[in-house]
Amino acid sequence: MSESAPRPVDRHLFAGFLRQHRGAAVAVAGWSLLEAVPALASGLLVAAALDRGFLAGRPAEGFLWIGLLGAAMVFRALMTRTLTPWLGRLVEPLRDELVTAVAAGAVHRAAAGARDTAGAGVARLTVQVETVRALVSALLRSARQLGVSLLMAFLGLAALSAPVAAVTLPPVLLTLLLCVPRLRVLARRQRRQLRAEEALTAAAGETFDGIRDVVACGARDRVADDLSARITDHRDAVRAVARTASANTLLVSLGSHLPLLVLLLAAPRLLDRGALSVGELLGATSYLISGVAPALRSLVAVLGSWGVQLATVLRQLSRSTAPARRVPERTPGPDVPARRVPERTPGPDIPARRVSERTPGPDASTRSPRSPDLSLVNVGYAYGPGAAPVIDGLSLDLPAGSHLTVVGPSGAGKSTLTTLLAGLAAPGNGRLTVGGVPVTEVDRAWLHREVTLIPQEAYVFTGTVRDNLRYLHPRARDTDLLASAEAVGARALVDRLGGLDAPVGLDGPPLSSGERQLVALARAHVSPASVVLLDEACCHLDPAAEEGAERAFAARGTTLVVVAHRISSALRAPRVLVLDGERTAIGTHAQLLGESPLYADLVGHWVAAGAP
Repeated sequence: MSESAPRPVDRHLFAGFLRQHRGAAVAVAGWSLLEAVPALASGLLVAAALDRGFLAGRPAEGFLWIGLLGAAMVFRALMTRTLTPWLGRLVEPLRDELVTAVAAGAVHRAAAGARDTAGAGVARLTVQVETVRALVSALLRSARQLGVSLLMAFLGLAALSAPVAAVTLPPVLLTLLLCVPRLRVLARRQRRQLRAEEALTAAAGETFDGIRDVVACGARDRVADDLSARITDHRDAVRAVARTASANTLLVSLGSHLPLLVLLLAAPRLLDRGALSVGELLGATSYLISGVAPALRSLVAVLGSWGVQLATVLRQLSRSTAPARRVPERTPGPDVPARRVPERTPGPDIPARRVSERTPGPDASTRSPRSPDLSLVNVGYAYGPGAAPVIDGLSLDLPAGSHLTVVGPSGAGKSTLTTLLAGLAAPGNGRLTVGGVPVTEVDRAWLHREVTLIPQEAYVFTGTVRDNLRYLHPRARDTDLLASAEAVGARALVDRLGGLDAPVGLDGPPLSSGERQLVALARAHVSPASVVLLDEACCHLDPAAEEGAERAFAARGTTLVVVAHRISSALRAPRVLVLDGERTAIGTHAQLLGESPLYADLVGHWVAAGAP
């Protein structure tokens, strides 16, 4: 692993974390020992109260020993109060390190070409990291206290009576030995549950994100069956965890009562032989009833639930931060929505070819095109094995500086076309080139710089207006930012917000959907991009603002592809592409009115709806 690569989330991260926070760890250990003083002294104090006090005819001394036991309890409460802030000094920094490790791991894996579904990544960064934080906090509070108390109880029992410790310790050790393999089984089943949860989250997220394409491809039943199978798998995994946990609880319950039963059976012989006094018997019973038995039950229960769950989540997170070995789909930029692109099943007239989602890695041969000319030759694309192609046999030339409007019914493949043109996915068949270079061989840095895709739901970063506008052009001057904002109609918004230094996003005032689109349009306009793809990126603007934004991009000589929201976008473009399978057509507005019944119908619907 390179020096810049993130550390895997595993025991090495914890070891490094404890070294870095050695002071807090040592303080927690020290205060924990002091906190367990009552567990060590309780039985000894009870035995002394009986043997030296009440049974010896000295009740005052007996009450003194009992008073010392009460003082020990107060001391324990004070130690717990002192210990709590130190626990926080371990838990909160650990959460921050986990977030950093998981986020850095996701970025490094994406850069190296690993395929991580968005749903699984969100689950790791939110649910799983927060689960680790909560579990570590709970274990430090409970398991730490229970473990130290159990150890101190045994030390006190041994100091009180070696024969009693000899007959009660073996059942406890036997219980622990029997529980260890059960905990391993529970851990395996917890891992299966977590994998099922991730798979369900990822599948549901992909389905809902691509629901339009699912309906368009007629894949509703297949997708529903797939989700149902994942739900069933998750349910079975949860039930398996519950069965194993219940069996462990029964085993520990029996094991925690067995030492007391052994003591009661051995007590008469020990008393007769003088190996045990009455006070020592009551003190030993106190250790077992109030110390060993509840601590053992609780400790194994906590380790069997929180401990196993923590180990499972950490193992899953470790896999997500491991070095990537695969080279998949390009990671979208700030204005590019992520989409999973499965493999298309070749038809009888289509040679078998794997749908390429791969982005060339650092060792792959890539090229920078000499021009942003786009060319599609017999391009086809489908979203699933056996699914009908969304785009089929499309041929299209887009020379640099050209202006094209794309129209068609919902599900016709308009957004899919922009995804292909942006290089986020490669055709299932046919050929898509940029400046004569196949899109799969184009240098990723060149694509990030020269091609910008703005989706319908624009994104605004938390930061200043300046940060947002120059995100795609970090060296842009303020005059350039304001000029682009003026060009696309966003200058009034910038002024209303308070200028380029005004905060936006989480730190600023809420923005409407149209205002967010204006920010995204200005960001794209000031960028050096030579190809701009507007996928209904002006749908929340009024017609005049939409016209102004489109004319601003056309005036700068940018290749402009507009997925139309209104008929006016088609009227402004020199060429219009009508997407709808076999009825796909391209031409001017006037030509298509006479040659494409679908386009004529769309125009009629727009006019009937009162669209300008």
